[in-house]
Amino acid sequence: MEDSIRKLLVDIGEDPGREGLRATPERVRKAYEHLFQGYRMSPKEIIGDAIFHETCDHMIIVRDIEIFSMCEHHMLPFFGKCHIGYIAQNRVYGVSKLARLVDCFARRLQLQERLTQQIASSLIGPIEAEGVGVIIEARHLCMMMRGVEKQNSRMITSAMLGSFRDEIATRNEFLRLIGLERA
Repeated sequence: MEDSIRKLLVDIGEDPGREGLRATPERVRKAYEHLFQGYRMSPKEIIGDAIFHETCDHMIIVRDIEIFSMCEHHMLPFFGKCHIGYIAQNRVYGVSKLARLVDCFARRLQLQERLTQQIASSLIGPIEAEGVGVIIEARHLCMMMRGVEKQNSRMITSAMLGSFRDEIATRNEFLRLIGLERA
């Protein structure tokens, strides 16, 4: 990878031997190893045994989980917040595992639409949730610093499964509690 970064530096007109760039190929390799660590993570292993039996059949929400990902089209970052809601059926997730699951999928080349669906699909099965809702609000640097250069745009995607899709009252409660719908 470091050789490829050196070649890229030459291709854009830079001198990889210049003082400020000598260590750049190694720094970029280390950064990419971190940014794309999701490829080495397994959603099933992340959730693992962090499922707990609890008398619980109501909505549980974790909102404002920060996300940082890379658009697969231009390899530029997108970043924002992920909101997760689910209706438990006597089993709940360890709350930190939800944030780790988000990172597992976000730390890959992504489309926001796919990321949203992957998170929701990974959560409904292990606890046989009645329903799952995932909403991601993000800003995309490919929209902000190149192409159309729209600085204030944000993309919102949602994946609603089970009762979040089938029951408007459930969906509206979720949207209200995360602040995307007025009471």
